[in-house]
Amino acid sequence: MAEVRIVAEPRTEFGKGPARRTRRAGKVPAVVYGHGRNPVHISLPGHELMRALKTPNVLLSLDLDGERELVLPKAVQRDPIKGFLEHVDLVLVRLGEKVTVEIRVTLTGAAAPDTLVDQQLVTLAVEAEATHIPGGVDVSIEGLVVGQHITAADVALPEGATLVTDGSHIVVQGLAAPTAEQLDAELAEAEAEVGIEREATDEEQAAAAPAAEADGAADSGDGAQAQPPQS
Repeated sequence: MAEVRIVAEPRTEFGKGPARRTRRAGKVPAVVYGHGRNPVHISLPGHELMRALKTPNVLLSLDLDGERELVLPKAVQRDPIKGFLEHVDLVLVRLGEKVTVEIRVTLTGAAAPDTLVDQQLVTLAVEAEATHIPGGVDVSIEGLVVGQHITAADVALPEGATLVTDGSHIVVQGLAAPTAEQLDAELAEAEAEVGIEREATDEEQAAAAPAAEADGAADSGDGAQAQPPQS
């Protein structure tokens, strides 16, 4: 994985007020820690950092007061509504050091007809060198059939990466696709639970019509019966 070089500036003011001023200036408050060193508070250029974080597990090369530090994003805080970066925690790493990270699982290929693909894991935890973290892993589901599954141990990892996730965990499996009747029955059950009354379909109305006519005829016949004479 290529390093992304980014210039950092030290921060000497802390708290919500200074943090807001930092963000208004187009920068993001951050803290660097790890390897037993005291935390270092810095600010990073917002646009450059936003672009860098689009790469999962991006390795950042910080230029701080002429010193170069390698760091990995540990925690990223974003505004829940507008999505802009509020704060970033960065952990120090060294060349050759191994770290545990989550990498994304991407499914490729097409399952067999009438097979519902059920992906249980969207990421896998792996151990890799900090400077050689894989961007993700592809898992082929070509021809996957009902009852077949792929576990974490079955996934071919990139060279240099070691699986940390329990190998017995299912990554993806093939299930029987529900029929239209099953889906309709599940929907009707869910609607009944919340008190929604469904209108009868044309087919249901047509099927119920003969029975309704027969009931009507029976009621008419009963009404036409002679009444017993009054004494």
